Amino acid sequence: MGDLYDSIVRGDAPSAVAAARASLASNGVALEIVNSEMVPAMDEVGRRFECEEYFVPQLLLSARAMKGALDLLRPLLAAAGSRGAGRVAIGTVKGDLHDIGKNIVSAMLEGAGFEILDLGVDVPPERFVEAVRSGAGLVCLSALLTTTMAAMKATVDALDAAGLRRQAAVMVGGAPVTRKFADEIGADGYGANATEAVSLARALAVPR
Repeated sequence: MGDLYDSIVRGDAPSAVAAARASLASNGVALEIVNSEMVPAMDEVGRRFECEEYFVPQLLLSARAMKGALDLLRPLLAAAGSRGAGRVAIGTVKGDLHDIGKNIVSAMLEGAGFEILDLGVDVPPERFVEAVRSGAGLVCLSALLTTTMAAMKATVDALDAAGLRRQAAVMVGGAPVTRKFADEIGADGYGANATEAVSLARALAVPR
């Protein structure tokens, strides 16, 4: 791994931005930079958090470093992607304020050519319903807390109640989420990581 990986793991935002800029200057490809350095770095941060080697302050510092690098790369990710892949509404579900995973997946999907409607964090089911009514053909739900996973089911139920489930596929992901849970709540798919999420999004975006 390189300087960008190390900077994100250390939570050093200025160094992360500088490393991302240096990688681009040496003819690095934005999507490859994300896949080879940034995603593995956040996987390592997540591992350390789960093992209680890192705590909330370190998690937030790494998230800030990741965001700085993503802000630099995001226009290039969008420009490199094929157009017309589909419109995605993505957000962290109601009650959950974590956005690290959501931001990574959002940037990766943008790079794959999807139009992104980022609803942010603490998003109630009604806002996802509105997004589908506005043309989103794929809904991505993120949660980091086990206590907020119920909001994923509430969102799927709200889309059902609104008669919109045939108009949009639903993907779920996040540290506590499993494929079994995705099946139980009626989601269309589960992404264990950002790369898997992009592949799944491409499959689910095909008209059903």
